[in-house]
Amino acid sequence: MDDPFDAGAGSILRQPKAVWATAGASVVAFMGIGLVDPILPSIANGLDATTSQVSLLFTSYFLITAVAMLLTGFVSSRIGGRRTLLLGLALVVVFAGLAGTSDTVGQLVGFRAGWGLGNALFVSTALAVIVGAAAGGSASAILLYESALGLGMACGPLLGAVLGNLSWRYPFFGTATLMAVGFLCITAFLKEQPKPARKTSILDPLRALGHGGLASAAVSAFFYNYTFFTVLAFTPFVLNMTPYRSGAVFFAWGVLLAVFSVLVAPRMQRRFGSLKVLGGSLVLLAADVLVLGYGGHTAAIVCTILSGAFIGVNNTVYTELALGVSDAPRPVASAGYNFVRWFAAAAAPYFAPKIEEWSDIHIPFVVAAATAVLGAVVVFVRRGALTHDAEELEPRHATEDGVTVFAN
Repeated sequence: MDDPFDAGAGSILRQPKAVWATAGASVVAFMGIGLVDPILPSIANGLDATTSQVSLLFTSYFLITAVAMLLTGFVSSRIGGRRTLLLGLALVVVFAGLAGTSDTVGQLVGFRAGWGLGNALFVSTALAVIVGAAAGGSASAILLYESALGLGMACGPLLGAVLGNLSWRYPFFGTATLMAVGFLCITAFLKEQPKPARKTSILDPLRALGHGGLASAAVSAFFYNYTFFTVLAFTPFVLNMTPYRSGAVFFAWGVLLAVFSVLVAPRMQRRFGSLKVLGGSLVLLAADVLVLGYGGHTAAIVCTILSGAFIGVNNTVYTELALGVSDAPRPVASAGYNFVRWFAAAAAPYFAPKIEEWSDIHIPFVVAAATAVLGAVVVFVRRGALTHDAEELEPRHATEDGVTVFAN
């Protein structure tokens, strides 16, 4: 396999302006996911809210994102990729700005839901647009998208910490500003791409889940995402640090996520195979989360950062499974897959604080470790259905390539 970072014609680094504009906006879109991490305690204090109430910022965001997965293909196949990106960006600008003006936690949760709709429209279309415009084929496009994901996940907590140290409202205004810049860049540099020959219906993603391999990948990713978002949404309350310190922890976490997603995971897949790498990484993530929950403060910091490595590996492998395990068109298959897994991202931030209230602070991490193991069990039990194209995915024609969302 050629090195996509080689300076040749197929390099990930030699791309048209349209690709860089879309990738840059994708960085900001993914920043919005982890942006609130270091300021969750500050938001709770500023709006006199409980941990459970503030955690709903993630729940409303991802619940809307999950449902919107059924709409993104429907919309983009009718108005085109460029207009879908711009619509999503516009919604994020509006609702992120409104979030910064919130006077109650209920208002903030509602505005985050609108933000989630805009983000779903954008990120679900971004990879399809990048693949359509990129030089070097699907492999380079996916790595570029994963790079944007990792960079955004790393920089989001850092931006949240820097601006949130002044006021919890500023990170929301900052995101709105950056997304407005992304809107202008895509308007200037991205030309409209051809619409697909067949319009996607709202039910197509659900029908795609009838494929055993895709359904298995989605169920496994559902369990994994519960673990992932327990770490992302609940750990800041456990660490109980200032915005700067919490932001630094999650910045280091995001750096590991990016490095392992883009550089380490592909090499491990070539050597051991995708399913072995995924199963092993899920088990190691479970062990890491258990130590996070039961160790001291220093151990919690180290394990939070270390979890980024396992999450980065999982994100890459799950992305490739979603894109290649079934015969459904990639936009449709990915929409169905993401529809299932994002419900776990909505559930974890809600249930983790509730579980702590019902038991103690350790048990949410026991549950998160158990769900990671369940994800690995699904991979093992359903390995036959997941084998098709999982070990060595062949790139498809650009018009077939479609969406993946924050795969992991």
